[in-house]
Formats: sequence, C-alpha cells, structure tokens
Amino acid sequence: MHVSLQLPSFDYDDIRGSIAQIAKTVDEGGMYSMWVMDHFFQLGAPLLGPAENNMLEAYTTLGYIAGITENIKLGTLVTGVIYRNPGLLTKIISTLDVLSNGRAYLGIGAAWYEREAKALGFTYPSTSERFEWLEETLQIVHQMWDEGNNGPYNGEHFQLVETLNHPQPISQPHPPIMIGGMGEQKTLRMVAQYADACNLFARAGIDVLTHKLDVLNQHCDAVGRNYADIEKTSLATAYADDLDTSDKIIALCEELAGIGIEHVIFNMPEPEKLTNVHRLIKEVLPAVSQMS
Repeated sequence: MHVSLQLPSFDYDDIRGSIAQIAKTVDEGGMYSMWVMDHFFQLGAPLLGPAENNMLEAYTTLGYIAGITENIKLGTLVTGVIYRNPGLLTKIISTLDVLSNGRAYLGIGAAWYEREAKALGFTYPSTSERFEWLEETLQIVHQMWDEGNNGPYNGEHFQLVETLNHPQPISQPHPPIMIGGMGEQKTLRMVAQYADACNLFARAGIDVLTHKLDVLNQHCDAVGRNYADIEKTSLATAYADDLDTSDKIIALCEELAGIGIEHVIFNMPEPEKLTNVHRLIKEVLPAVSQMS
C-alpha cells in the first residue's frame, strides 16, 4: 500500500519555505505522492478554517514542488472541471509531467464549491451539466494524449478544432487519471470508462467503501474494463479526531487494504511543523508499505 500526503491549507508564517520543507521531507522520506486541493477559497471545514484563509493556486504550487523534489508523484485532489478549459487543462498536466520527469497525476471531478466559483466569475452550471462537462473533458484529455489523433473534437459543450499536444507527457501511456467522488451512477461509471484511479473518502466507513468498490466492479464489467487495472485510493486525515495515533492509522490502513484499497492519502493538521510528517514516515510507512 502506498502512503501519501495532501496539503489542504497554507496558513504558514513562511508559505514558500514551509512548502519546500514539507515537500523535501515527503520526497526524501519515501512517501509515494503529494497532493493539493484545487480551490481558490478555503473550504470552511472545522480543521481547515474560513474562506478567507490562505489558498494557493494548485498547478503553480505543484510546479514549484516538482522543481524541488525528485521522486514523489504530484496531483490535485481534485481539479474542478469548471475551472479550466479542457485543452488548457490537458496542456497543464502534460507540462507538469514533462518538467517533473513523468510524475504527474490528473485528479479531476465535477466541482462543487459554488461560492468560490460564483465569486470569481466561473460558470457554475447545474450538477447534471457539470457531469456532462466532466465526461467531455475526459474524452478530450484522452484524445489529446493520443499523439496520432490530432483532429477536431465536437461535443455538446466543448468544440476543439485541433487536439494537437506537443510535447506529449513522459508518463506512458499517459499520466494516470484519478476521478474523485463516490457517486454510483455517474462518477464511478466514468472511473470505469475513462480513469486509471478512483478516490474514496475513508470517513464513509468500510461498509460503504466496500459497496462503492462493488459498484465500480460492476461498471467495469459493463464497459469491458479490468477492475484490477484501476488504482483504488482513499483520503483520510492523520493525527486528528479518531485517527490521533500511529497505531490507529495503521489499523485503518489494514482495514482499507482488506477491501482492496491500494493507496491512502492523508491530510494532517499543521504539517509545516513536521512532527506528524516524520511520525507518518517513521511509524506508519514501514508497516503500511508491507500491506497489499
């Protein structure tokens, strides 16, 4: 099982220095990947704070992290499909992959944070239309990452005259596509049809996650996809609430591994202080990396 870190907030006294210190610690400590949220306002959740708290643009931040690390994979949990034109988004991920030497993920979802979207002037269509945008974006991404397919794309919401994309990503056949969310009819169906990874919320509980993975398996059967080819990931928060010790985190990972989760991504309070980052590396990583 892989262990990774997500940075969900940036309220550090020294933002640049703290990110660099955290990223280098994660990179040198053997974690698998590092993630940021794709938001412009903070979410207002109890552990994260109000909308006015610091929030950095995701891909500028990942580009900075790519330049100071060598090993960790990099991605967003997850990009809102409304925030960037699909052609631009594909180019951004391609660039991140090339400049990181093949370490990019494309994490993507239908978007949900209406306040920040409307505040900053992004189009915020209905839920059903946002999922239509998501499906067309996934189709465009696949077409742009097919070097031999530079023709037009004509969808209901997006029209591209050309899908030219040079340089192509280093990752082959392309950077892994992770779709975040647990919706059974649309999200998990799109995972089966278009993605390389899913991301599920650990807080939902083992029974719920087991059911969601069963649904994903059914969607894979329906579209002729090998369920085993999809990376199953989960998001949790370490050293907070009911996961306040390394032993409890390891126990959760054992439960998740038991239902087929292969990769756990952890938020944590105040990672810039590094104490809990070191605990995750020294106490959790050796035990969890042996799980399958």
